[in-house]
Amino acid sequence: MSMNNTNPQKNNTNPPNPNPHHLSSQFQLPQFSAAQAHAHAIAQAQLNAQAKVAAQAQANHAQFQAQLQAQGLALTNSPLFSGSGNTSAKRAPQKPLGRPPGVSNANAGSPMRTMELTPAARHKKKQKVSGKQIHDRVAAILPPSALYTQLLEFESRVDAAIIRKKIDIQEAVKDPPSVQKTLRIYVFNTFANQVQTIPQKPNAEPPSWTMKIIGRILEEGMDPEPQAGMMSKPNPLYPKFSSFFKRVGIQLDQKLYPDNHTILWDSSRTPTPHEGFEVKRKGDKEFTVNIRLEMNYLPEKFKLSSSLMEVLGIEVDTRTRVISAIWQYVKARKLQDADDPSYFNCDPPLLKVFGEEKVKFSMVSHKISSHLSPPPPIHLEHKMKLSGNSPAGNACYDVLVDVPLLVQKDLNALLANNEKTKEIEACDEAICTSIRKINEHRKRRAFFLGFSESPVEFIDALIESQGKDLKLLVGDANRNAEKESQADFYNQPWIEDAVIRYLNRRPARKST
Repeated sequence: MSMNNTNPQKNNTNPPNPNPHHLSSQFQLPQFSAAQAHAHAIAQAQLNAQAKVAAQAQANHAQFQAQLQAQGLALTNSPLFSGSGNTSAKRAPQKPLGRPPGVSNANAGSPMRTMELTPAARHKKKQKVSGKQIHDRVAAILPPSALYTQLLEFESRVDAAIIRKKIDIQEAVKDPPSVQKTLRIYVFNTFANQVQTIPQKPNAEPPSWTMKIIGRILEEGMDPEPQAGMMSKPNPLYPKFSSFFKRVGIQLDQKLYPDNHTILWDSSRTPTPHEGFEVKRKGDKEFTVNIRLEMNYLPEKFKLSSSLMEVLGIEVDTRTRVISAIWQYVKARKLQDADDPSYFNCDPPLLKVFGEEKVKFSMVSHKISSHLSPPPPIHLEHKMKLSGNSPAGNACYDVLVDVPLLVQKDLNALLANNEKTKEIEACDEAICTSIRKINEHRKRRAFFLGFSESPVEFIDALIESQGKDLKLLVGDANRNAEKESQADFYNQPWIEDAVIRYLNRRPARKST
């Protein structure tokens, strides 16, 4: 027999009575009277027996809940049972036997009080465990895990130090430190098909010459001969020759070459660096070539005036270094004003520079601008020789230049090296995988430990939790399976009306 709370179909012969108690008094069915007395006696006996163990069961239930909380057990997350519910474990109440109709249910509640969940426990968020951190509950079970925690702390300090060093390296790469080295400039020329060296032949190529300007950075303790320096290969670790110059001008004899006697190279127009400069022309006349080289200082350098040069003893330098040298000069001679430290007094050499007896430190950069001018270009002369040995010209010129430290490329290679980073990431992933497995084993341990300490209570709570999860998955949230499983659910007033309707709709059984 299935009974529900829906409206039954209408029956014209037996219309429903709105008063179900009055209806039960009209139909005195013999099969109900005997069953009522028997069921009532059994129910009373069982209620008396259950009342004696109610207090003890509640105490056991409270102890079981405390054990579950101590172990951090979540039944719905058990590896043995899958469910999506978010309720915690609770003991299912004992189901009393069915009570006959007509018996009042005012005091007929189950002696085992249902442990309803509070919203705080239902929506309690779990603590998020970091990917590489050992859970506190695992650390309590495994005391040696404290060594692993210490290693993690040490690793974090090492990582912080590595990050700081990488930042320093990146800053050094952006503005690399430089060191002064000697750039030796070689100027020489070669020639071909000259009348002085080769007798004139019919159909011979016209005479020509080629002038070259190259440079080499001198290593420490090395001073090669001009011929050897010209033939040596440049060091690829150093900047190319043209990067040391802003502009290069070559002036030929205007009488011999009236159309193109001036050759100008500008770094802003051709930013690609070159290993040297080469000029090739036709001709068989010797002459003098004027070469003008404008240095490319980074950062920009200035030529100091004669008065400022006498004070500092330097000829060409950057603005920052000039200001720093002035401060060192004032500090060494104790010229700072005692009453106002933002000023300094000028001795006779400084008086020639600033023209004032007292100067404020913040005004030094502005006042020395008139004493700084662009450095003069380098002027070289080369005698074009078209006879004798080829190449011709043994002259070389030394210039001090700022060269970035060779360690810069090593720093770039260090920053670009990702092999160690990939290896560290693989190790971190393996550690995180192991930590996840440890946490899964901890949950299994708590699950089986709770079962071993109180199997009955554990299974009851598990079944109840899974039942609620199943109800949520099915989507029937209006039904209460827990109440439908109790006898009190069927002692409600509408039950008698439903039974009578069912009996009236049931077809009569044919007698044989």
